[in-house]
Amino acid sequence: MSESAASKSKSTAQPPAIATESVGTESVPATSAGLAPTAQVLFAVVNSNGSIVRGFGVSSAARLATGMYQVVFNHDLTGSAFVGTIGLPGSDGTSPSGEIAVVGRTGVANGVFVQTFNSAGAYADRGFHLGVLS
Repeated sequence: MSESAASKSKSTAQPPAIATESVGTESVPATSAGLAPTAQVLFAVVNSNGSIVRGFGVSSAARLATGMYQVVFNHDLTGSAFVGTIGLPGSDGTSPSGEIAVVGRTGVANGVFVQTFNSAGAYADRGFHLGVLS
């Protein structure tokens, strides 16, 4: 498949958010400098099936579709920075190769949308580590 045909087959739109995902979460407003008064580093280690292995400040994680995940944290992430990497949850073994993309979750102010791909660029379920600088 040509590069242009492959890129046309991938959707850049996020699946719709579930309304209940942001209910009952506490928001922390950002300062004028863009940093929350309670600035901290949050993280999540997530299995390829969307289950949380461990984390700090993480409320939930879910696999939305092949290679698409939602990770929700315990406060508003608007203005935060996200860092993701493909990886296994433990300290041994070798992770399958692949790619990852992270962005704020549309419709969920305390969520992150994660996409994982195989080395050929096709959506693929991969475990990952996600860091949030908030």
